[in-house]
Amino acid sequence: MKKGKVGAISLAAIIVIGLICTAMCSTRVPAGYVAVKYRMNGGIADDVLGQGWHIVPPTVKTTLYSIGIEQSYLTATDDGDSPKDDSFSAPSSDGKGLQMELTFTYRYDADKVAETFTRFKGRSGKDLLDSFIKPNVISWTKEVTAKYPVTDILGEKRAELNTVLSDYLAEKFSPYGIIIENASLINIEVDDETRASITKKVTAQQELELANIEAQTAKVQAEKDKQVALIEAEKNKETAEIQAEQAKIRAQGEADAKKIAAEAEAEANRKIAESLTPELIEKIKYEQWNGELPQVQGSGTPIVDITQ
Repeated sequence: MKKGKVGAISLAAIIVIGLICTAMCSTRVPAGYVAVKYRMNGGIADDVLGQGWHIVPPTVKTTLYSIGIEQSYLTATDDGDSPKDDSFSAPSSDGKGLQMELTFTYRYDADKVAETFTRFKGRSGKDLLDSFIKPNVISWTKEVTAKYPVTDILGEKRAELNTVLSDYLAEKFSPYGIIIENASLINIEVDDETRASITKKVTAQQELELANIEAQTAKVQAEKDKQVALIEAEKNKETAEIQAEQAKIRAQGEADAKKIAAEAEAEANRKIAESLTPELIEKIKYEQWNGELPQVQGSGTPIVDITQ
């Protein structure tokens, strides 16, 4: 009986020891991460561990690196991984001081995490964010803003600046196995004097643009009026030419009608003249005589009234 109890206790002990060893030799890699394996007696392993549970010997240590996109903040307030004031000052090309806040997204290159581990002496991805990535984001951002005047940084070229900054940071971090997906300046502050100067310059620029727009509008309207006047003049010219042609046609028609009428009358008179003979003339006189004798006679002066 005692022998059975001893066996059961031994088995339980073995199971507990096995569970403890299993727990001690197990490591979990969260989703979106990979783990670099470092053998204390052989250096870095060639393979990395993907997400999930893995059994590793006690002599192997693992270091996590995020290969999923991470959002990081450099702000004056408690945003994300920025628990304190991480805002920073940066210059502009015209020497104006700017206080900036920035956010960026990053991840570690899964194909280079072993090199990253070696380069940074086994520091984890979180340690690298605080000790290497953020300080260099600030430093290299200053190099970019120093190429832009303050009016562009605060004005319409902000989107262009963010694109240039994202590309520049991606290029600078790439050799370290760190991928910058995007960077964006979210808050930029200047002193009152600089802001007043910018406002004045922007106002002057807007007034100039408005004046140019008004001048262009006036020019377009003048050209439009000119075209309308030319069209109207051409229309009036065509109308006048048509009216003149119509008058000419009417005058020619009237003249032709009069000529035809005159020619017809002359022809009629000619024919009448040709048809008159002395006998016909006497006949007409006879037909038209009313039977009365002449009341006066004489060919000279005085003429005598024969009725008295």
